[in-house]
Amino acid sequence: MIIGIDIDDTISDTYGCIFPYAQKYTTEDLNKNIEIIDKNCFNHMYYSTAHDWNEKEHKEFLDKYYQTILLNIKPKLFAVETINELKKQGHKIILITARFPSDKFDIEELTIQWLKDNKINYDELIVNAQDKVEVARKKQIDIFVDDSIRNCEKVSEVQIETFIMDTIINVNYNNDKIKRIYSWPHFYQEIKKQGGK
Repeated sequence: MIIGIDIDDTISDTYGCIFPYAQKYTTEDLNKNIEIIDKNCFNHMYYSTAHDWNEKEHKEFLDKYYQTILLNIKPKLFAVETINELKKQGHKIILITARFPSDKFDIEELTIQWLKDNKINYDELIVNAQDKVEVARKKQIDIFVDDSIRNCEKVSEVQIETFIMDTIINVNYNNDKIKRIYSWPHFYQEIKKQGGK
């Protein structure tokens, strides 16, 4: 099978790293009180939406912390082992991330290095994937896993089997067409049900 996998908050615990930085920025740089607006957000800029930043504030945050955050995030528990085992069994692993370019560093180079440092085996990496449906179709993805509500909804609509990785951001979301997974061992169990080894 060809498995399309998101990186941030699916393979990595990005929320666990980015949210404290967002709160540090809100209190120290913006001198604002922390008031969380909405944790159920349809895009990967949840930290900006939750803290009610404007466009200028969001850009300043990324300029200051984006690279540091991406260098410091850790893989979710059992993500590395599960992905490597799936690849070893012959599944094709395509990593599809919406990580966007920066004028301060090379996003693809940084991501490749992070994957290498964490010993994650894969067949192909696609960065700045703003339309994951288009990528999934082009790459003939059989199974797709992401934490983003928007991405999961759109991919499931084109009849690709879709799994949503449980996170604090999507915890209240329900959709009968999208199966929720709670961990990487859970995802592995679901792949085995599909006829994977």
